[in-house]
Amino acid sequence: MNFRNVVRLADYEREMIRQVGIARQYTRGENIFCNGDPADRVFLIESGWVKIFRINGDGRYVTVGSIRRPGELMGLAETLHGVERTCNAGAITDVKLIVVYKEAFFELLSCETTIALKVARLLAMRMRDAELGVHEMVTRHVTSRLALLLLKIAEGCGQQVNGVIRIEPRFTHEDLAAMIGASRQTVTSILSAMREERCLEMEDGIIMITDRQCLERYIS
Repeated sequence: MNFRNVVRLADYEREMIRQVGIARQYTRGENIFCNGDPADRVFLIESGWVKIFRINGDGRYVTVGSIRRPGELMGLAETLHGVERTCNAGAITDVKLIVVYKEAFFELLSCETTIALKVARLLAMRMRDAELGVHEMVTRHVTSRLALLLLKIAEGCGQQVNGVIRIEPRFTHEDLAAMIGASRQTVTSILSAMREERCLEMEDGIIMITDRQCLERYIS
């Protein structure tokens, strides 16, 4: 999963999206869209973090795609394809969004080729990341997958202070398990082992990487 917003919209492009969209707010834990909903709109995340997930047969959720962060567009593929939603989107934190309905978004893409090209690049990037995620799921042990995930999260949203990388927003053990295809109990056990080896610490639910090289050894 890639937590870096590689395809960035310029300030003026985000402003054009705001002009054709409607502002909405969602609270932490609230669903933004659900499996089976009509895919008739796209979303620009102004602030907050969103997880894209599915519910499996035993009621557990599995994160698919990635975590969407401020400045990103989401809900693109199904809206462009014209099918129902196959995933759910849930607010990890309080979230502010710009909602753009399909007709207005298509008109914007037809007029603004730079945005259309960025949307194409973004979808290509997400397809590549999805393929890489499947490969990692098949070839890596769960401990390696968790270490790699923490490093990717740190790269995308970590804040380094006095040599310690502080990861925000808060990701629960269940969140992390859903992103690597493991059980919450397994993730809790591995995190405890990583804490014992002083790779990381946890404070009020916030993960802090204290020794990056220690964490990297789990991947090799």
